[in-house]
Amino acid sequence: MTKRPHMLGLTPEEIQESVRAAGVPIRIDQARRILTLRLVKKADGRRPARPVRPELQAAVDAHFDATRLEVVERTEDPADGFLKYLFRSPDGALHEAVRIPLLKPDCYSICLSSQVGCDMGCTFCATGRLGLTRNLRAWEMVDAFARVRDETPGIVTGALFMGQGEPFRNYDQVIRTARMLCHPCGGQIKSEAITLSTVGLVPQIRRYAREGHQFRLIVSLTSAVPDKRAALMPGASRWSLEELADAIREYARGIPGLATVGWVLMSGVNDGADEAEALKELLGDVRLRVNLIDVNDPRPDGFRQVTDEERRAFVERLQILRAPVVRRYSGGVGRHAACGMLASTRWERPENLHE
Repeated sequence: MTKRPHMLGLTPEEIQESVRAAGVPIRIDQARRILTLRLVKKADGRRPARPVRPELQAAVDAHFDATRLEVVERTEDPADGFLKYLFRSPDGALHEAVRIPLLKPDCYSICLSSQVGCDMGCTFCATGRLGLTRNLRAWEMVDAFARVRDETPGIVTGALFMGQGEPFRNYDQVIRTARMLCHPCGGQIKSEAITLSTVGLVPQIRRYAREGHQFRLIVSLTSAVPDKRAALMPGASRWSLEELADAIREYARGIPGLATVGWVLMSGVNDGADEAEALKELLGDVRLRVNLIDVNDPRPDGFRQVTDEERRAFVERLQILRAPVVRRYSGGVGRHAACGMLASTRWERPENLHE
């Protein structure tokens, strides 16, 4: 028995091609309307497209899988309004998404997972301690976005692939999802408001640069000292820092703005003058932005957040780069919804899961 394709992971053109291949006549405008009815939401909550004729809709429904994710729980942090969703896929796999309130009133962004767990093994990240179960499929990421968006009491203006998993270990499905999120019949988000993050998978960064995507890219560097970075981020140590820097340069040459590196800041670990000097030596010739984010590690013996004084001192050290340094806020700490804390608190590892 052939497995039916899932509609939420397809463009209108792919829907049309697939339905036509099954012998059902369908125009592209009809395929667009069918997808729009499922994925587009106006600000007033109404669905914007009129339905297609019932017999065509019935044929489409029979051809495609329309399974939805199950919402296991919603957990809101009353301190800042971050709302974490725990989803269950049809095979039982658990993964998370987070609704992030923005500074502009009634505007939100959604942080999406790209994998069930993660095998990068970053020592400061709870997800990395789970290990990897499988990649998420495009329809699962699109549906997670849609489920959160449809319950949002405002407008969703952005999406981040910074939840569970390493997005570039699931490159094709993540890129497909990002394209769906900025499609006029999909999420209708501007491409520049979609952010992808990677711990530094060099071949994928080079591929991303060659393909010329307009989504934002953040390379999580965290340390520019080779031995230290290898210890903190063992999954990324397959490539040397010099190889990673060359890939970042290739990417930076193809964009109009600044290349962004992320830095998970840990007291006494990567906030010293040695790091600032190593970063200047590594990427001092690149038009760069440095995003600082405080580590979130609830373990009694875990990594400690820097104090305000330590952060100011490190920002001062980074001035040798002559690059903007931005502190990125990570909310939802009280409900384990912050960066580095997603660990599917009701974690289940179903048997026989596969990519």
